[in-house]
Amino acid sequence: MDISLLLSTTDRAAPLAAPSVMHPESWQLCAQVESWARGRGLVLGDPDTSPLGRARCERLAARIFPDADLGAVDLFARWLTWTLALDDTLDHPPLADSGSAVHGLYDDLLRAMRRGHARPGARPLEAALVELWHATSGEMSRDWRRRFMLHLEAHRDGCAEEAVNRRIGHTPTPAEYAPLRRRACGPFLWDLIEPVLGVELSPRLLRTPDWKTLADSVADVVAWANDLASHDLESERGDLHNLPAVLAAAHGVDIAQAGDLVVEHVGDRIEAAWKAARKLPDMLDRLQLTVAQRAAAAQVVKVLLDTPRAHLDWLAESGRYESEGTPSSIRLDALASLR
Repeated sequence: MDISLLLSTTDRAAPLAAPSVMHPESWQLCAQVESWARGRGLVLGDPDTSPLGRARCERLAARIFPDADLGAVDLFARWLTWTLALDDTLDHPPLADSGSAVHGLYDDLLRAMRRGHARPGARPLEAALVELWHATSGEMSRDWRRRFMLHLEAHRDGCAEEAVNRRIGHTPTPAEYAPLRRRACGPFLWDLIEPVLGVELSPRLLRTPDWKTLADSVADVVAWANDLASHDLESERGDLHNLPAVLAAAHGVDIAQAGDLVVEHVGDRIEAAWKAARKLPDMLDRLQLTVAQRAAAAQVVKVLLDTPRAHLDWLAESGRYESEGTPSSIRLDALASLR
């Protein structure tokens, strides 16, 4: 799909109108994150020759957290890099159409996290995960660590369900797709907002309907925008786990019409996120949270609401979803319009 369709969401949804802000020290991150990814075996050879190497995860991290400590932004960029490396592994043979293989890989990853070290000779994903977990979890509570692990397990289950769908040729319905996509799109990444900011959310707040609406709506916007960007590459390999393909099948329309429907859905979910956010002050009063808990909630809400536009700007400058041989000028021209 043409990137102009994706960028049109900034005109149709007012909260997406203002371009995201880049961390002032972001120039330091590129070499650091690339060196880390190469050193851990996640990126091999020339970075420009692989989707992961072209992704520029450090720029997404720097856009999501323009005011955070640079070391924390660097850590988040490494988590993003690891997540995309895992995504690439899960989306391609032999794991792409085998739910049991997805569970097998994840069993190794989760066991390594729980015992605190990777196995001798473990694959790069396992060793890098243990390193990231040690660097992230030390200052976080038991409740946060448990939540993060549960979201890793949700990701495993979502990816396994996608693998089974591919094997049997099942295209999810729109009702099936939304929660499935939410699970398969790295839900643990949202938990990382807290350690990056050095805060922790109240468990009582996380259980409220308005918070769930806010978090799910933002997650949907990011996932569905990503679906627009990745549709062409996924369709080339016959993968129907993206919203344009799901809507085209459900409504009997062509992909261009389905793309317009995705943009409408993104606008609706943006509106739902902001509506839920406006209710939060009253909710915080009802929950009688402490001053520190209120401040933590306000910081996380700001990041959540800023993330969709940061993600759109990153999609315009990232090379992750370019086909081999795609002229980079298309991406750079789109990026220029966002400055």
